[in-house]
Amino acid sequence: MKSLKIAILDMYDNFPNEGMRCIVQLVHRIQEEQLADISFDVFNVRAEVALPGLEYDIYISTGGPGSPLPSTEAWEQPYFSLIDSLFAWNRSQDRKKHLLLICHSFQLVSRHLGIGTLSKRKSTSFGIFPIHLTDDGQSDPVLQDLPEPFFAVDSRDYQVTSPHWERINALGVKVLCLEKDRPHVPLERALMALRFTDEVVGTQFHPEADGEGMLRYFLTEEKRQQVVANYGEAKYNDMVRLLQDPNAIELTESVIIPTFLRRAVASFTAFSEVPTRIAEPNASIA
Repeated sequence: MKSLKIAILDMYDNFPNEGMRCIVQLVHRIQEEQLADISFDVFNVRAEVALPGLEYDIYISTGGPGSPLPSTEAWEQPYFSLIDSLFAWNRSQDRKKHLLLICHSFQLVSRHLGIGTLSKRKSTSFGIFPIHLTDDGQSDPVLQDLPEPFFAVDSRDYQVTSPHWERINALGVKVLCLEKDRPHVPLERALMALRFTDEVVGTQFHPEADGEGMLRYFLTEEKRQQVVANYGEAKYNDMVRLLQDPNAIELTESVIIPTFLRRAVASFTAFSEVPTRIAEPNASIA
């Protein structure tokens, strides 16, 4: 099998974050456990308008700050052109390209494909929350080893709700997870994970968050004061408790991205080289 190349699309726009550390850490773990030759490159999409081409096998597009609503920023159209080209490639090639979309990227692509309504939340969703699997989620190859519900880090000022079912069904997209049910709150539950195609999956939460590293981060006095000032002592204590629970964040981190990467690597074992036929760019998922 030829060497495999991973492209990490850094959507953090040069803002300080824990997400990139966690993602790179998970990629390093896969490099160590797999017999295949695996390399990766990072592309600073928003700050530098840096984007890969179609020479990579696996793409991970991160979360990030700011608004995922339509804009005229220089990176946005090239980013969507890449996404469209990945879908087009997979429709015409035997050796598929795998794509994971996290939070901000999930929202962008959901908006681009018309999956649901993207809007600003009434208040920031910040914390560790239960995420509920749908029937499709419980049988999904990336999520099936998680309990119902499972816990994940959620940090969102925006949300994808009100699924456009006619569009979803036309594209063959599957809804895998939903936001926690709040019967006392008259608000729609956000779509928390989608299976776009066999090779493309996305989450509106942060599956990369690691319990140990984030616990060290949250135990710093600066972060404790920040969380307490913005969300209260009870929220801070609850997050610290769940970061210490091996069946919460540690479990989610150990399952979703590692399984996505292992499945992607396994899918390439039958191929010795990338097909030479180039896919039509700027095509929709369907």
